[in-house]
Amino acid sequence: MNVFARKEAFFQPIDSLSIGKGQILFTQNCTSCHQIKTDGIGPKLSGITSITSPAWVKKFIKNSQDVIAAGDERATQAFLKYKKAIMPSYSHLQETELNAIVDYLATTKPIKNNFKKDYGEGLKNPIPEPIEVSNLVIDVKQFTQFPVSSEGGKYPLTRITKLAPQPITGQIFVNDLRGKLYKMEGSTPVVYMDFAQLMPNFIHQPGLASGLGSFAFHPDFLNNGLLYTTHSEKTGSAKADFAYSDSIKVALQWVLTEWKIENPASGVFSGKPREMMRINVVSVIHGVQEISFNPMAKKGDTDYGLLYIGIGDGGAAENGYAFLTNKEERIWGKILRIDPAGRNSKNGKYGIPATNPYVKSTNKKTLKEIFASGFRNPHRIMWTSKGDMLAANIGHANIESLYKIEAGRNYGWPIREGKFVIHTDGDMNKVYPLPANDKTYNITYPVATFDHDEAKAITGGYEYIGSLIPALKGKYLFGDIPTGRLFYLDVADLKQGQTAQIKEWKLTLNGKPETLRNLCGNDRIDLHFGIDAQGEMYIMTKADGRVYQIIGAKE
Repeated sequence: MNVFARKEAFFQPIDSLSIGKGQILFTQNCTSCHQIKTDGIGPKLSGITSITSPAWVKKFIKNSQDVIAAGDERATQAFLKYKKAIMPSYSHLQETELNAIVDYLATTKPIKNNFKKDYGEGLKNPIPEPIEVSNLVIDVKQFTQFPVSSEGGKYPLTRITKLAPQPITGQIFVNDLRGKLYKMEGSTPVVYMDFAQLMPNFIHQPGLASGLGSFAFHPDFLNNGLLYTTHSEKTGSAKADFAYSDSIKVALQWVLTEWKIENPASGVFSGKPREMMRINVVSVIHGVQEISFNPMAKKGDTDYGLLYIGIGDGGAAENGYAFLTNKEERIWGKILRIDPAGRNSKNGKYGIPATNPYVKSTNKKTLKEIFASGFRNPHRIMWTSKGDMLAANIGHANIESLYKIEAGRNYGWPIREGKFVIHTDGDMNKVYPLPANDKTYNITYPVATFDHDEAKAITGGYEYIGSLIPALKGKYLFGDIPTGRLFYLDVADLKQGQTAQIKEWKLTLNGKPETLRNLCGNDRIDLHFGIDAQGEMYIMTKADGRVYQIIGAKE
């Protein structure tokens, strides 16, 4: 039985105000995973009220896990088809809000898949080898609890995503996507900056990663007082430096800002912003979620003081605009490297390092800011103790990847997902084996990778370089954002052209076996990692706002 087959329409909305409200709610809550016309992380929703009843749709939105657990055929089939992706609960939505979403969905008509080409059956299990559960057990203790930033205590309670030190004093800072940058005074989070107050056009929704995306202190911060941030703003807030045809929608804008802090030694923020870069994006996903300086670079090194910027594809490929991502003439789906102190960029607000790989390009359209290309969502960048640069890249429907980043290389998106072929003019939920002439594409493949029967969205981590836990030396710790599964690999195995083995590790809290799901009390964990100035590591669970410090390990 095809539970997705069309049935007689159950519902016809008549309240235009409710439809408008529903469209806004759909954009705010649903578009990170669902589109109307095309499949994404979840199925397209055009004509859903012609397929099933409004009551079923509302029940599924409120708590899909309960519907699946009850054995509902439609829910179970969707769960299996979309690689067991976990849809979070939206039980916080009021009945009037649920009705409005259904009203809006009822204005859409069922459409068949509009793929330009049918490439046949994709790989059922791209990476059949399971991730091995190791004997490694890592012990943590609770480090802190962040203030609830959601309205009415809705999950996720916070949206903390990055924990990093100020480079000179070592003081820890943590961002909440909802707009606050915290400094840690011991284990107590104290607000340092509030973007809702500082930036009048700041928005943190819609989207799972909209808001205060990332931050980076200049390595000479105590002397020059320079701090860099990325955040999202509503469409049309200002003219974008990087835009595209007016015929393509703009969902929001991402902004890179330099802050000149008046007194860097003070614990109280006072400073002035200087906008450096503004980018339009097609959808609310895959924005500018990472900026970083190379912590291994010292004064006098070529890389010292150069800012790396991870820019996702903005959802361009899966929304039908793959051409925005696949050339060095476009900024989307790239890692940039700029000199904040320079002014030779097109907009005159930053510099392009002379050592960047495309500086000598004779193509006038080439963006010489680009350091590497071919990414869907390079959301976490780090450097190993040997100076190798790594980027974790969140995949589409099948593959998660960790890349070793080298200047001028192309890492494949949107014609590759990990080390597999993907077709933007076909069903993007399918992947295929590499062609016989693959070498002619000059694509660099992951040094570590897993598929979606293991986990759903890689969260980049760090190599453990601390001194307190010898058992973790030489290990790169990372995991899966939604499920909270915890992985590691040996840094020595990260070699270009090879694939390192990934292993799973287990968690104890103060010596007692635990799971993040149990500790978090929510099906979606929203896992992230952090590191302090001493190289000690932390685990963050966005859903409940807790941070755990890694304090021990044994095998």
